[in-house]
Amino acid sequence: MEAGALEFLAKTVDGDARRALNALESAVLSLKNLPKQQRRLSVQVIEESLQRKVIRYDNHGDEHYDAASAMIKSIRGSDPDAAVYWLARMLEAGESPRFIARRLMISAAEDIGNADPRAITLATSAAQATEMIGMPECRIILSQAATYLACAPKSNASYIAIDEAIHDLQHEPLLPVPKHLKDRHYAGAKRMGHGEGYQYPHDTEKGWLDQEYLGIEKEYYRPVNRGYEAQMAQYLHRLKNDESG
Repeated sequence: MEAGALEFLAKTVDGDARRALNALESAVLSLKNLPKQQRRLSVQVIEESLQRKVIRYDNHGDEHYDAASAMIKSIRGSDPDAAVYWLARMLEAGESPRFIARRLMISAAEDIGNADPRAITLATSAAQATEMIGMPECRIILSQAATYLACAPKSNASYIAIDEAIHDLQHEPLLPVPKHLKDRHYAGAKRMGHGEGYQYPHDTEKGWLDQEYLGIEKEYYRPVNRGYEAQMAQYLHRLKNDESG
């Protein structure tokens, strides 16, 4: 604490111990994201903190997880107002912008996925910009990302697909790679017939042909009828119809 800061605080609060403690706590939190050598309580910092509401928040406790959960669930529920409120609460309480940016990237993949493939790109760009710029300006970038994700169409089809595939790997016999899909470039591969019978889809007029890629009938990825994923569902449906025809 710089000289005169504590005396200034004591005189300004005029005997109100609660106000003094709140201002002191707010001042300390406002310096949290600065390098250690720059964390000095000056008269100016104290003065600003006297006008600042202290938001109680344990960065390693329940508030940390609850606020992050509320933001993600608000995004999942397509409520941009709630999402930006919980975002603001975390930032005002001194939460790491990096942590928030990581949560937004996860949400873009988990809750939006291919319903809006741009979501993960925007969230990743926001995380990179947050890393480069830092507070306080990165609050604008994080707000843009959070509100975009909240307003985007939602799908967890990719999330479900990978978890179901992992479950099968852990609980079912492993599937061998079909011989026609095996690589032919390592020593002895051709002699063992690897790659024989493989048909190159690009050689066909439609860029697709009926060919076995897994060895069993299994459906992991089930695209929803929302956003861009609806177009993907229609594309897969057309391929199946071509196969049946």
